[in-house]
Amino acid sequence: MLMRLETSALLVVDIQERLLPAVHDNARVVANSVWLIRVAQRLGVPVLASEQYPQGLGGTVAAIRELLPAEAFVDKLHFSCAAEQGCMRRIDALDREQVVIVGIEAHVCVLQTALELRAAGKEVYLVADAVSSRAPGDVQLALERMRAAGVQVVSREMVVFEWLRQAGTDIFRAISREFLR
Repeated sequence: MLMRLETSALLVVDIQERLLPAVHDNARVVANSVWLIRVAQRLGVPVLASEQYPQGLGGTVAAIRELLPAEAFVDKLHFSCAAEQGCMRRIDALDREQVVIVGIEAHVCVLQTALELRAAGKEVYLVADAVSSRAPGDVQLALERMRAAGVQVVSREMVVFEWLRQAGTDIFRAISREFLR
């Protein structure tokens, strides 16, 4: 199944100030997440961002926080966004069947969110080049487990090219000039 612009939402999971420094390859996760958020916004794909216990882990990192309006953020205590009623209500309110996920940590909050969204009937796409954990081995195990459970593991460019669907359009040329060079 291809990702479609009109049925996708982007979910940014817990890319937070106090947790991020401990995460392997964290600069890549932030850069690729920022890139995908900016493309999503340009194409009109809704974006939500969760924050796991922000009192303890801090808010979302500035590079992402500055891109999103305050209403895009939702606090949670459950590791899974789908287990947190307020967060799941916000996801359901978007009325999108496909959820594209970026964030940290791959083997905890990202994994539990992806598996529970899948169980709730969503098509779930995990952006492998925009997720990580403290230990690289945990990332690999999480990717394997999610893939086995029917989560589609994709790259950021796969997402964008599937959202665009074709070359030769004005929006393709604009996205290509700004993001794909």
